[in-house]
Amino acid sequence: MDPMVIIWLALLIGFIILEAASAQLVGIWFAIFSLVSLVLALVGVPEWVQIVVFLVGSAVLLIFTRPFAKRFMDSSREKTNADRAIDTEAIVLHEINNDLAEGQVKVLGQIWSARSKAGDVIPVDAKVLVRSIEGVKVIVEKKED
Repeated sequence: MDPMVIIWLALLIGFIILEAASAQLVGIWFAIFSLVSLVLALVGVPEWVQIVVFLVGSAVLLIFTRPFAKRFMDSSREKTNADRAIDTEAIVLHEINNDLAEGQVKVLGQIWSARSKAGDVIPVDAKVLVRSIEGVKVIVEKKED
């Protein structure tokens, strides 16, 4: 068996495993051209042509299609209507104390459990800014007047 067939087959399997493990659209482009080069090796195309096809084809696919595909595959975060609460002002309803795992705020007409970003105790009726959402809690910091 031609050694290039074994090399392309090993690369194909490796890139498929890389893509399955990362799901970041990195290995898929190389896997595609590993397969193309494997077919070229099987039909007897010279090694240098196989390598050039692999390198050029992978680079072209990576450069031109990854940004487009990444835009539609971005699953790093699920967008929700709650996201609009971020960077808005809230009023403390129950004292925020991270050590006691207590605190509530009212933001955009809704009541949320709250924790202080800096870990400081924030009293009732204080104005705070929502900085992020972690699960069912908003992370806030005291608003400077």
